Amino acid sequence: MTPKGEGTGTLDERIGGALVGAAVGDALGGPVEGYSPEQITERHGGRVHGVVGPWNGDAWPTARPIAPYHKGDGHVTDDTLMTHALVRVYARVRDHLDAYAVAEHLVPDLMTTPRWIPELEAEALPLQRIFLAEKWLVARLHYGHVDPREAGNGNIVNCGAAMYMAPVGLVNAANPAGAYAEALDVAGAHQSSYGRESAGVFAAAVAAACSPGATPRSVVDACLALAKDGTRAAVEAVCEVAARHTDFESALVPLRRAVAPFDTVGPDYRSPSLGARRPSRLHSIEELPVALGMLLVSGGDFRHAVLGSVNYGRDCDSIATMAGALAGALGSEVPHDWAKTVAESSRLDLDAPARTLAEVTREIFGRDLRRRRAHEAAYAALTGTPCSG
Repeated sequence: MTPKGEGTGTLDERIGGALVGAAVGDALGGPVEGYSPEQITERHGGRVHGVVGPWNGDAWPTARPIAPYHKGDGHVTDDTLMTHALVRVYARVRDHLDAYAVAEHLVPDLMTTPRWIPELEAEALPLQRIFLAEKWLVARLHYGHVDPREAGNGNIVNCGAAMYMAPVGLVNAANPAGAYAEALDVAGAHQSSYGRESAGVFAAAVAAACSPGATPRSVVDACLALAKDGTRAAVEAVCEVAARHTDFESALVPLRRAVAPFDTVGPDYRSPSLGARRPSRLHSIEELPVALGMLLVSGGDFRHAVLGSVNYGRDCDSIATMAGALAGALGSEVPHDWAKTVAESSRLDLDAPARTLAEVTREIFGRDLRRRRAHEAAYAALTGTPCSG
């Protein structure tokens, strides 16, 4: 059994833990997304402790505001669909990505290739499932021909880009600064302001979690060393509160209270304030700081971090996606029964993307090493100093 909160495991194990963990967190959070902890408790007769069915039971096909999506029963949502799509882009490019890779590869993937969509229980184009903030990619890049590096400007500012940035952190395993920079470039095609910033910080968190000996505290510290403006302030405020708790039950209200000043959505998640999701240097998305907070509260334990994220409510599928990726990257075991249920219910091979990304990550590291050596040789020739070896 992997020690709780202690960064252990090989590269392949870290990548597998992060990607499978993200999908499991996503599936557990999906059926209670948008509700408060109190509503979740009332609906389920207590806290959620694993995979649960749709909020509206058998009426899910027509019940608003969820219809026609079958959320629950182990179905992943668009968080996982987008994460796996980004892994496919890495598999095609086989190098670091930028905003142009999003335009040239991710957008066509969303538009042209039918895939099994668990919540629709049918094969469909991913474009038909993703949220409006992700459809923006297609509208701006395919139809608008906007410069990919600027296409995120004007989109609603939310967690839409951050939620699928785990692969960027994994490709840059143990290099948080590299993950941060790459994710900011990739996310420029999708988001601006604190939505883009959170994508960079989440990728950095995943990369930091892959470092040998990493802990939840070292992951948070890596984030604070890189994060800017409201995102940094929100992470700092939430994690300061989280450090006082060791059980998610007692942390639910304090974490929400800590992040509230930075959150533009407001207290009623389904009725956002007039200032919601607009660019600002003072604000932050809610999901990333809370996910990091739950990582601290849980001591890095996967089950505890994910269940805390799920029972927090609001955008809890994305919070649990992030917390699951981070706990998995730290090496905490993803419960086999959860992973099996999610894979079977969603009709997805959760291990295949991880195997692909591990292979590509090694190729990219080899490219990076050759590029660094070429730079060292050139610099040595310019300065007359010997190479490092």
